[in-house]
Amino acid sequence: MVKFLYKTILGRAILKILTRPTLSRVAGCFMDSRLSAVYINRFIKKNNISLDDFEIESWKSFNHFFTRKVKPDARSFSSADTDFVSPCDGLLTVYPITDDLVFTVKNSEYSIASLLENKMPADKYKNGTCLVFRLTPTHYHRYHYFDSGYKTTNTKISGILHTVQPIAVENLPVYSRNSREYTTLHTDNFGDVIFMEVGALLVGRIVNYHNSCSFSKGEEKGKFEFGGSTIILLFENNKVNIDSTVLENNAKGIEFPVKAGQKLGTSIM
Repeated sequence: MVKFLYKTILGRAILKILTRPTLSRVAGCFMDSRLSAVYINRFIKKNNISLDDFEIESWKSFNHFFTRKVKPDARSFSSADTDFVSPCDGLLTVYPITDDLVFTVKNSEYSIASLLENKMPADKYKNGTCLVFRLTPTHYHRYHYFDSGYKTTNTKISGILHTVQPIAVENLPVYSRNSREYTTLHTDNFGDVIFMEVGALLVGRIVNYHNSCSFSKGEEKGKFEFGGSTIILLFENNKVNIDSTVLENNAKGIEFPVKAGQKLGTSIM
């Protein structure tokens, strides 16, 4: 279906309708309703989802299920200050930010300015590191702070809502077109980090819990409602070392599967 939408003339015509935020809002309202609960068991079976890590509830809607919580011991966050841990479950790819403030995902180039829509100075991320965590609909869809510190207010950027599956990312500059939200985390151990949430096809809402505030490592930052979505982290130069296993997989074109709290590297002190 996704190939049809992105590779055929008719599909691209339909896509113009599907990517409109209005349709996403309508879909989101339905997914919040009790009527949507009938799709939960079918979704679990179709995607072979294990619920071993999750708190089992009497889910009142599909979104209630989709944003399900993990058991307290199912995701542990290292207490070591220098450990960089994953903020979410997902598939990770690491990209260098060039001295032109550009990073390349598949065939699309992204400038930091286009990603942030020039709403803040971007020069501090020159020669830094970009981490892209792609969440599929089967993943745990809550995300967490990877360090302690304090954050600025959230900046929302309106856009459309393409899928974040590879076929779309290979053909379009999805991350600079999609609706997204970001903030600057002034972290204790990794400098100033841009933390961005990117919506995707039929994702009605990015739900962040806090505006300006202090935060602790492992604390829940927010959640995505229905659909696949993406977390993007931008680090300044010489602030984080990513484990070689991640980089070796990425060099082979393989997205690295991660879970929230998993150690992925260390800070450069």
